[in-house]
Amino acid sequence: MNFDPGFDIRPTVDPMGFAYGPGVFGPEPELRHLDAIRRSLLDPACDGPDPVYAIAMDVGTDDVRDDLVKRNLLYGAVIYAAGSLGDEPVRSQGHVHAVSESCGASTAELYEIWSGRAVILMQESDSDDPGRCFAVEAGTGELVVVPPGWAHATISADRTQPLTFGAWCVRDYRFDYTGVRAHGGLAWFARLAIGTDIDWQPNPAYPVRRDLDIHRARDYADLGLESGVAVYTQYLKDPERVMWVPQPNLRSWAGFVP
Repeated sequence: MNFDPGFDIRPTVDPMGFAYGPGVFGPEPELRHLDAIRRSLLDPACDGPDPVYAIAMDVGTDDVRDDLVKRNLLYGAVIYAAGSLGDEPVRSQGHVHAVSESCGASTAELYEIWSGRAVILMQESDSDDPGRCFAVEAGTGELVVVPPGWAHATISADRTQPLTFGAWCVRDYRFDYTGVRAHGGLAWFARLAIGTDIDWQPNPAYPVRRDLDIHRARDYADLGLESGVAVYTQYLKDPERVMWVPQPNLRSWAGFVP
């Protein structure tokens, strides 16, 4: 992993998961198997890597563990297997963040890509009208923000290597899969094309068709974040700059462009 996430955590492939250095805490990873996400795939009967990905929720350094708990901040680490799911890239099934009891609202999520090439697919709603739809492409060290209440999925856009990333969220997170599963996925499917290119196919289960806005990851200076600096390092310097994650009402999300 060429990117330094700000603390000693290293992805492992066999077994899939993470190794933690001195002074770093983290759990045994939770594995997501292929059967768990079939309902949201373009071809539910496809073959692919199994497990598809591994998640280690609540990682960080011992010296600030209590502060993370106090602030209701949770940092998770994720590794996706190389390969593909039939004609699709390796990806998650997609979900919406349910309302958290701690703040009475759906919460935002902040992604930081550690290795590989990612596309964060997101839409304003998981209803029949998905609203604005975005596919945000991100490489090593780049950030992507998913606003509160949006349905989203993470896609590995390079089948030749694992994708690893960190994700900041609220500690009492819950995932709502209802709308995504009812539509068999998000409003657009990513299909593998030549090399690492992706073709986008609309999901006919959504009666209302919306265009897909495809763009590169942007600078989030408007959210108080620095480009090229690990978010964990930024949190250690000034924890307040990421408090909009567990407390989304600290800012307005109207018209937000990820």
